[in-house]
Amino acid sequence: MAVKRSRAEWVRRYAGFVVILFVIALGTSLSIRANLGSSPISAPPYILSLIPGMKFTMGQLTIFMHVFFISVQILLLRKDFEKRQFLQILVSFLFGFYTDLTMWLTGFLQIPSDMNPMIGYPLRFIELLAGGAILAFGIACEVRCDSLMLAGEGFPLAIAKFLKAEFSKVKICTDTFLVTVGVVFMFVFFGHWDWKMVGAGTLVAMFYVGVMVRVFSPHITWLDRIFIPDGERRAAAGEKAAVSDGWPEHCVITIARMYGSGGNAVGEEVARRLGWPCYSREIIDKTAERMGYTPEFVEENEQNISTARLWELIFADSSIPMSMNPSKEDAIYVSESRTIRELAHQGPCVIVGRLGNWILRDNPYVLRVFITSGKEFASRQIMERFHIPEEEALRKIDRVNTGRANHYWQYTGRQWTDIGGYDLVLNTGRLGIDGAVDAILRSVNYMKGRKDS
Repeated sequence: MAVKRSRAEWVRRYAGFVVILFVIALGTSLSIRANLGSSPISAPPYILSLIPGMKFTMGQLTIFMHVFFISVQILLLRKDFEKRQFLQILVSFLFGFYTDLTMWLTGFLQIPSDMNPMIGYPLRFIELLAGGAILAFGIACEVRCDSLMLAGEGFPLAIAKFLKAEFSKVKICTDTFLVTVGVVFMFVFFGHWDWKMVGAGTLVAMFYVGVMVRVFSPHITWLDRIFIPDGERRAAAGEKAAVSDGWPEHCVITIARMYGSGGNAVGEEVARRLGWPCYSREIIDKTAERMGYTPEFVEENEQNISTARLWELIFADSSIPMSMNPSKEDAIYVSESRTIRELAHQGPCVIVGRLGNWILRDNPYVLRVFITSGKEFASRQIMERFHIPEEEALRKIDRVNTGRANHYWQYTGRQWTDIGGYDLVLNTGRLGIDGAVDAILRSVNYMKGRKDS
């Protein structure tokens, strides 16, 4: 995704990146000081730096490793290697310097290995979690900065592009490879496993940090005030306001629904009674046509992120801005968002699913509905529709609802079932399909009355 920015904005982003790099190095060093292992990407240089008589510091060894990563990127991508990414070379030297500096600054925080375990281990885990949180905050800021990337992220991204593979899977493989290299170094130079080199801290870096990045990300939008010059920010805000104010004054209904609650039937009946189009499957078809995918591919990958896939995205994709690495889920979300906004502009309509309530959150004429039901009602609907036993229907309901909830959290940072995201929450298990339809129609009439008054 090409990003158009002024020179002044690029300067601000590069300057911000220099500061953010220090935060990332500080979090990494503090995690290491807990004596519970290093992050996957730091494992080889950290373990080598501990070899008695080693002439190079951890920071210098990190520079060597990053230069190797950059060389591989250039070799694999060739003409496709962005010119501005040559700055990764300078970034590598700066990060190496920051690594040595922060290791020195955090030296007094090293937990003694001979400390009473009842005190020492809790302190170690506190320090490990604090370091991981600082690292996650730095990574979240790096993603928001969206200017450069560390060579450790550029390396798997280049491999993914070269192999035409998913970045998340390649990132997991390269992290595993780096930990394996660290373990080999550990046995070759020290002859035994040492949990201070590869241990709980390594696992925390792989799991905890990714989750914390997602926690921090929604709360650092204030960084845009630093990265974007005032004039350009005001102009962008003006354009956004113009778009928001430019919504046609017709009502649009979005329906989010739990699986088996009859949300599709509610949406179709509401649209039939109002004489409006109802968009559900049509969004899939339009997205598939726009992206060159088959409708089956879009249907399989949209609003359906399994828990395993969500964790994969958290672990691997959290440090790469979407502009540098759009996953298939990202690309489908962006395309569906564009389709939904276009449909909402065309005229009154009902939009079922696809994060419609979130995508149209700046449209003041939208009625955002959430349809739920008890499991007994939902399972009966699914059993009748697919002719399957109750136990299988319940498993299907849980699986689909989990996928929709994960998808919602991935792109909004919020809970799918949070009533704050909706204007009307209806339980078809109590109201029935017709009762839910009547409640929506009354709400639409009320909105029309308020607009006309």
